Amino acid sequence: HVQLVESGGGSVQAGGSLRLSCVAPGLIFYNVCLGWFRQRPGKEREGVASLSTYGRTTYADSVKGRFTVSKDNAKNTLYLQMNSLQSDDTAMYYCASAPGYTGCPPWHLINKMGQGTQVTVS
Repeated sequence: HVQLVESGGGSVQAGGSLRLSCVAPGLIFYNVCLGWFRQRPGKEREGVASLSTYGRTTYADSVKGRFTVSKDNAKNTLYLQMNSLQSDDTAMYYCASAPGYTGCPPWHLINKMGQGTQVTVS
């Protein structure tokens, strides 16, 4: 069972920044796709960013140029740096993994989720 624990959410004014963290104790960051999802009020969960074992990134169009996904293999930690936040970024953000992939599969296969951390932009 993969445990993913998110932190770093909070309230911020539009234009501000936040950095989300996701600790995955016991998960070796090799041969695993990592990602961030979000669920905005009244909308379905959507993929935001993914990061493959060898560092290839994919971003949703709505966050390109503003969000950056990264990881620290030694700390078993995934990050999401969010800049120029907008009210439309208000959502519950989830860390996710897809073990067994060197690259990243389609979003719906990155489906082992954490409990989420709330981000509110006003």
